[in-house]
Amino acid sequence: MVRQEVVARQVAEQLGEPAGRRVLDIGCGQGTQALLLARRGFRVTGLDSSPQLLEDFRAALGVEPAEVAERVELVQGDAEAIVARFGTASFDVVLCHGVLMYFPDPAPLLNALAQVLAPGGRLSLLVRNGDALAMRPGLLGDWDSVEQAFAGEGYLNRIGVQARADRLADLTAELTTRQLSVTQWYGVRVFTDAAGSAEPLPEPRVLETILRQEERAGRTDPYRAVAALLHLFATRV
Repeated sequence: MVRQEVVARQVAEQLGEPAGRRVLDIGCGQGTQALLLARRGFRVTGLDSSPQLLEDFRAALGVEPAEVAERVELVQGDAEAIVARFGTASFDVVLCHGVLMYFPDPAPLLNALAQVLAPGGRLSLLVRNGDALAMRPGLLGDWDSVEQAFAGEGYLNRIGVQARADRLADLTAELTTRQLSVTQWYGVRVFTDAAGSAEPLPEPRVLETILRQEERAGRTDPYRAVAALLHLFATRV
């Protein structure tokens, strides 16, 4: 919940008003971020490889006002095939949240992201922070995992899947070579990353305080550098 809410606030800050802009949400899942943008007036295409998650998204659309649902198109497909499916320069905004870490070689997907963005388009890219892989196991006292985190770029995520992390400097350089200029970056889950996924939410007043401080830490040095996730915004030049 903290991740989704903090990311949503960062997206709202960076994207501004919709003005009819076209959004591609890669790995949209059940549509948390896509729905927020559709409610604001963006025209959103949600892409996911999972039929079940897309069905969950359709169910969520079923209780939205008609004008919101009409702004959303759902497509089943793979992230690496977006250029063939949608063409070049076809979107003004691309969200790619929690996807890049599942690609052993991120280069083809980064190429595709750059190609489907129109000139001046914005990319919102959420990745695992390779400069802070040892933080979570260290806070949990899992010292064997700390040693493994220092030794490599991979990690075992919360759902038991082996994934990959990205370092800010390296990823910024990779985006630059693809004419994607990083204009801002944030940390996500600075203080709450060690909390269990199944923990109940605190009362609303406490939750809002947590979100406010997470959001503040995510834009403040040196805290953002040790966040579990990096959220980069880049412009297609």
